[in-house]
Amino acid sequence: MLGLMQNQPLLISNLIEFAERHHGDGEVVSRRVEGDIHRYTWADVAQRARQVANALDGMKLQFSDRVATLAWNGYRHLELYFGVSGSGRVLHTINPRLHPEQIAWIANHAEDQVLCFDMTFLPIIQAVHSKCTTIKHWVALCDADKLPADTGIPNLVSYESWLQKQSNQYPWPSFDENSASSMCYTSGTTGNPKAALYSHRSTLLHAYACAMPDVMCLSARDSILPVVPMFHVNAWGIPYSAAMVGAKLVFPGPALDGKSVYELLDAEKVTLAAGVPTVWQMLLAHLKSGGLRFNHLKRTVIG
Repeated sequence: MLGLMQNQPLLISNLIEFAERHHGDGEVVSRRVEGDIHRYTWADVAQRARQVANALDGMKLQFSDRVATLAWNGYRHLELYFGVSGSGRVLHTINPRLHPEQIAWIANHAEDQVLCFDMTFLPIIQAVHSKCTTIKHWVALCDADKLPADTGIPNLVSYESWLQKQSNQYPWPSFDENSASSMCYTSGTTGNPKAALYSHRSTLLHAYACAMPDVMCLSARDSILPVVPMFHVNAWGIPYSAAMVGAKLVFPGPALDGKSVYELLDAEKVTLAAGVPTVWQMLLAHLKSGGLRFNHLKRTVIG
């Protein structure tokens, strides 16, 4: 006898649908590579994630094809988190701090079909693109007018022009919840880097666990600043947990110095921040030098 109560697979698309339906006006705030602050809502994330899915369909990507990112924590990266995995492809977050030779090796080993990158990392892409044998499409995470005229990268398109042509309607497919959703590689300290594959099921269960009181204790009342990179074990699952509970998300982009992080903590009334010790050391040094204090922060996660 099978229990059929709530009989549906645990899929990442469920998270963004929930966030849009019940927390559509919740904010997502990002410091962009350009330096300005971008602000929109979970409903906007959902709409643009569907445009990502349509764009990937237009590229004729198949189920489980890999889409790589080389990007900071920001709203466009978040859209890829849901648009890529939700449409049945595998999000492959690449660590830009690795040596270019390792980045090319990883992209080839993963058989990435598309690589989306922040303009900060254009020099890395220029150094490795000719060595990446499986990548057919290159997307710069920028506005069309921010795309340099001659990068040397064949058929490079801007993210915004890529999405502009796409419908914001998309029926998220249903499939086995044990299907791969995302991929991260180790740093390769012992031999070549090794890949770890996350499933939709494992991602949703992890998102539930993170929200629990004895873990990160997340709710829609929180404003969360994930300084831990989205290319590092999926930012500890925070983007998924935030969608699950409808929390406000605040992204620092490339500005991880103490002053920049403090400005976001204070201005966006951040209640939970997550990052590595080196970031907090810079933040605490900034507080000490300026005689500042935390006005809203209640919890930190350090790893």
